[in-house]
Amino acid sequence: MTSDAVFWSIPVNLAEAHAKALSRYYLQYVQIKGSSPLSYSMSNWLEHTVQIEIDAPIDLVWSLWSDLEQMPSWMKWIDSVKIQEHDPKLSRWKLATGGLEFSWLSREVKVVPHQILQWESVDGLPNRGAIRFYDRGEAGSIVKMSVAYSVPGFLFQLMDNLFIGRVVESTLYADLERFRAYALKAKSAQGQPSNES
Repeated sequence: MTSDAVFWSIPVNLAEAHAKALSRYYLQYVQIKGSSPLSYSMSNWLEHTVQIEIDAPIDLVWSLWSDLEQMPSWMKWIDSVKIQEHDPKLSRWKLATGGLEFSWLSREVKVVPHQILQWESVDGLPNRGAIRFYDRGEAGSIVKMSVAYSVPGFLFQLMDNLFIGRVVESTLYADLERFRAYALKAKSAQGQPSNES
């Protein structure tokens, strides 16, 4: 690495370190404040979107993703997902990161098979989002994930500016890459050939 490359990597690495520290601070803040509506009345929402192409048919991709309790198989930061017996539209999610644990109850807002699965949290860590599925026929499928989370007003500007988006989006994209590998393995188990190397 040249001296110029080292020089320019320093602020990026420092900013990413600050972003991770700020993310941890945000999660600690959420843990302290809980899910009181008043706690987030002055909040803003940060949203991130990533997508990936998968060489697998839409019906397989949909069936794998919509099996929510299998999410920890490809989402490293999700510890568990449990569908609620009294209402299958509700699911309890647990997140574990950096020694911290969080739980929230999520509700399905909109479900259109092979097209969209939209949710929002009803308690705990405030978040919402949607997974959109696009059928490309013989070319496979596209999965597009959008996730938004509530950020207290005093943290919003800092988190918006300090590479938080880059950190979150790289994490989400890594999740989609793991899901693609998961889907291709399932496709192979069904005896379907794959065009991906």
